[in-house]
Amino acid sequence: MNRTDRLYALVEELRASAPRAKTAHQLSQRFEVSVRTIERDLSALQQSGVPIWATPGPGGGYTLDPSMTLPPLNFTADEATAIAVALAVSGAIPFADAARGALRKVVAAMSTTSREGARDLVGRIRLLQREGELARTPVVRAVETAVLRRQVLELDYVDRDGNRTERRLVEPFGFSGTGDQWYLMGWCRLRRGGRTFRLDRIQTARVTEEPAPERTLHEVAGERADWMRRPELE
Repeated sequence: MNRTDRLYALVEELRASAPRAKTAHQLSQRFEVSVRTIERDLSALQQSGVPIWATPGPGGGYTLDPSMTLPPLNFTADEATAIAVALAVSGAIPFADAARGALRKVVAAMSTTSREGARDLVGRIRLLQREGELARTPVVRAVETAVLRRQVLELDYVDRDGNRTERRLVEPFGFSGTGDQWYLMGWCRLRRGGRTFRLDRIQTARVTEEPAPERTLHEVAGERADWMRRPELE
């Protein structure tokens, strides 16, 4: 069993035994590897967001929160490949790290046959474009955090004419953009209105402790909101 298959099997083993905990020793015997290898695997799963809890002491071990996981998903090779291609051609996007993490979870949830089929299919696709990537800078991560948590941002920003404003308070709404150019949409307290801020012109960004008030898309984007297209989850 290779490591990818073992990681998937580990999750299923813990799911099947939940809420009972299993020790690293029990798991190492089950998968015929060392305790150290099991502990490394469990740590990797925890870092990728799998809700595995460790309880120390006698009677302790590792357990999985079943309410926070999905049962095995029957993704086909072409479905997983379509997700991978969509991410690859989307260029630089906000939450890119989360997107890659989601794809890894999709692949981990597939059967061995489907997973190998997807790898074969992906290997026969080539993109006729340069690879785009939104730089994972502290500014981008701070803006993503503020949008996700709905917290006010404090920005140092340089506009297209080179004018710099410092400690500008912005109530973040979300992102707009395409390809390599992305903007933060929000309510600017300095200008008392909706504004967009190009991410590569934000010099510094700090997430404050203040919750951002609820705003509508029309408040922050005006008439542009009428022709903006949103991604769908259905």
